[in-house]
Amino acid sequence: MAHFERNQEATVYIGNLDTRATESLVWELMLQAGPVVNVHLPKDRVTQAHQGFGFVEFLSEEDADYAARIMNQVRLWGKPIRVNKASVDRRNLDVGATLFIGNLDSEVDEKLLYDTFSAFGQIIQTPTIGRDTETGNPRGFGFVSFSAFEASDAAIDAMDGQFLMNKQINVSYAFKKDGKGERHGSAAERLLASQAQKNVQMPNQMFANPNQYQQQQQQQQQQPLHHGIGSNF
Repeated sequence: MAHFERNQEATVYIGNLDTRATESLVWELMLQAGPVVNVHLPKDRVTQAHQGFGFVEFLSEEDADYAARIMNQVRLWGKPIRVNKASVDRRNLDVGATLFIGNLDSEVDEKLLYDTFSAFGQIIQTPTIGRDTETGNPRGFGFVSFSAFEASDAAIDAMDGQFLMNKQINVSYAFKKDGKGERHGSAAERLLASQAQKNVQMPNQMFANPNQYQQQQQQQQQQPLHHGIGSNF
């Protein structure tokens, strides 16, 4: 499973996992939706137990869309799992409010970045950690994309120079991918964003508070499962 450059458009977030779930079990479960390329369940660095969530990359974006439709709320050891696209309507939401987070501690993972920066506003896709393509080791930087510049501005003001996992991080606008050396956050981008935001539907949170799902889960408990999932799951 040494696959490090994840295709966001073909990836789903899976949450509310029972502690007994393993990467191989999740792989087998998700195969019922389509061909799986990679399964990653981030683990606690001390206990090595997974933290109740993970990411499943499928062969195609269509497979991931299908998985999000049919696997969400499927029961695993009696717990309804959450399955959402890791990048929900990102192409419509990506206004350019993308931050570069530098000098990251090697223990910082995607969930910690999300938990830290989601306090400032809506994050439109799973944060990414730069990793060595040969070893998979983190390279000390990451990226976080917000749905609005107000959120990214606030994150820079609050977090640049702060300590995360005992290292002082640098937070600034990321360079654009066109290779011209320009950073995100320009006046032109902000103008376009202010116009686009009027017509955008916001996605679900990827690491949402489980309490938000309590009512939905209670309703699911009253309904039989019709997705063909075996009783072993």
